[in-house]
Amino acid sequence: MPTPTKGARLGGGPAHERQILANLAQSLFEHGRITTTVAKAKRLRPYAERVVTLAKRGDLASRRKVLGLLSDKGVVHALFAEIAPGFAERDGGYTRITKIGPRKGDNAPMAVIELVEFGAPAKKAVAKEAEKATKKAAPKKTEKVEEAPVEEAAATDAEATEPEVKPEEVEGEHAEAPAEGADEAAEDDKK
Repeated sequence: MPTPTKGARLGGGPAHERQILANLAQSLFEHGRITTTVAKAKRLRPYAERVVTLAKRGDLASRRKVLGLLSDKGVVHALFAEIAPGFAERDGGYTRITKIGPRKGDNAPMAVIELVEFGAPAKKAVAKEAEKATKKAAPKKTEKVEEAPVEEAAATDAEATEPEVKPEEVEGEHAEAPAEGADEAAEDDKK
């Protein structure tokens, strides 16, 4: 049996804490993700994962235990019919906690607790997330590389459409004067 947590309970008494965790778990299974304080999210994680493990068994005794914990029969049905079969290949780690900024009113640290992707074992899910991250990073680099040839192609198209002017055809004061920046480029080459 795990050692009880030290310090004050959520909500004051043990019965109130059980009700808070049951309501949080019910909301989590109903919506897929909830925003709450970090302390409540950390206390909810083992509770919710234990409920999902019971639902993965799928037998009548497990359903009755979960009905004793959660009050909404519709959420229990969704848990057994949709959520638990999605986690059939996954051994634990059904939830993810992501810390977000503090709450505006009392500056309490907030977190989002959510159910992870269905149907992916833990190692495969991590591998898929890593692949997604590399794919996100890779197109950005290729887009920059692709943009440069497009700009060069546009510049060559613009040059091709402009009529070519030979130096002998140019008349006026600009004929003998060197191009702008030529003096600066020559000085840079000497240095």
